[in-house]
Amino acid sequence: MVAVVDLAGVGIVRGGSTLLDDITVRIDESDRWVVIGPNGAGKTTLLQVLGAQIHPTTGVAGLLGEVLGTVDVFELRPRIGITSAALAERIPRSERVHDVVVSASYAVLGRWREDYDELDHQRADELLGQLGIGGLVDRTFGTLSEGERKRVQIARALMTDPELLLLDEPAAGLDLSGREALVRTLSDLAQDPYAPASVLVTHHVEEIPAGITHALLLKGGRLVAAGPVDDTLTAENLSATFDLPLSLSRTDGRWAARARR
Repeated sequence: MVAVVDLAGVGIVRGGSTLLDDITVRIDESDRWVVIGPNGAGKTTLLQVLGAQIHPTTGVAGLLGEVLGTVDVFELRPRIGITSAALAERIPRSERVHDVVVSASYAVLGRWREDYDELDHQRADELLGQLGIGGLVDRTFGTLSEGERKRVQIARALMTDPELLLLDEPAAGLDLSGREALVRTLSDLAQDPYAPASVLVTHHVEEIPAGITHALLLKGGRLVAAGPVDDTLTAENLSATFDLPLSLSRTDGRWAARARR
């Protein structure tokens, strides 16, 4: 089986600073990963590598059977679905929700003169319906709540039937109700056998949806631990990652962490 992601000794150096150092990890098509670490740990940089946005300074990055540096990234990127705050900022606030999603077919933001067929329009509406926001197709992106915008982004990321789905802090900025609704959606996605391999980045274990199979803990650009979630996401590893004595609990597939006294 060819791995969806196969990183071997990957390092990223920018401006004399090491952002990632010796990252080795393999992600298979049935895997659902979560990446956890404090601010500055290198989580976003790692996601940029996985999204074929940047090339490694050292090591080898295999993505979808190709190797970064030997493949046209403009052919590789459409095979990867991404949601992020940076992407959301680029979406025109006056854009119809349906158009935000369907325009992913051309990898553009903002409808112009692209020609979409009926199957494209049907898929966009089906994805919005599956994510519980089918009633918003004619609303403009700027009128949505933060939670609704997150769901629209996920629908857009899935529009091209990607082989890899990257979710950069999808619950950031949501209130408790919005977070729980989104985590429930992400749980459904993680447990869908037909969904693509996925990597979710977060600061908080409370945002990890049920169905996650693997965890990667980052600190200062280096791996603290990586592997099956039950073996990797431990109080000991989490405490080392955040430099804080932590207790960790799990109830009904959901995690919670607290500082130990």
